[in-house]
Amino acid sequence: MQELDVLVVEDSVEFTQVVVSVLRQSNHRVRTASTIAEAEQSMASVPPDLVILDLTLPDGDGLDLCRSIRETSNAYIIMLTGRDDEVDKVVGFRLGADDYVTKPFSPRELGARIEAMARRPREPKVDVPERDLDGLVIRPLAREVEIGGTPLELTRIEFDLLDQLTANPRQVLTRAQLLEAVWGENWYGDDHVVDVHIANLRKKLAGVTDRKIVRTVRGVGYGIVV
Repeated sequence: MQELDVLVVEDSVEFTQVVVSVLRQSNHRVRTASTIAEAEQSMASVPPDLVILDLTLPDGDGLDLCRSIRETSNAYIIMLTGRDDEVDKVVGFRLGADDYVTKPFSPRELGARIEAMARRPREPKVDVPERDLDGLVIRPLAREVEIGGTPLELTRIEFDLLDQLTANPRQVLTRAQLLEAVWGENWYGDDHVVDVHIANLRKKLAGVTDRKIVRTVRGVGYGIVV
């Protein structure tokens, strides 16, 4: 399994010890922070590969930190919290989180989720330098997107979804196919996360073009309008 640099942002000593133990058993490099301020300082010093983020912190809401991380980093984000409200989960996914674990949790489950995330390719498998679909330009190796010459800033997941769809322009991909390609075959969540990130992708596309790019095939999945 890929070795990751992990930042654990958690103010509970008890839960921090459990998470750190799980990570070190898999030989990941681990740092900890108990506040948003400490986390931001740590990330500025050494950008992490994965952030395990509690949503209730002494100096603010972890959702705000999640948003801030996603604006500048492609690090994986696992939200770790005692808040089991579906609204929190949806908001977290919309802000760019990759997974959500509710306290109390099983160390084995957390380890499995981290392992699944570590197995997800961080770079696209395609080796084409550029893909142009009528002005929608995807550069997989550079992880860049342009529409009509206008650059489009996407999160890692949004880019990977668009990359998968444009790599198969005449095929409808099911949610299961997108989950396996983008989240990895060992993903433990449900397919609702695909819909959330597709919705975010569509909003960003609509901000730079009136053209409909991502289409929904009801009962099947998603495709690209060609």
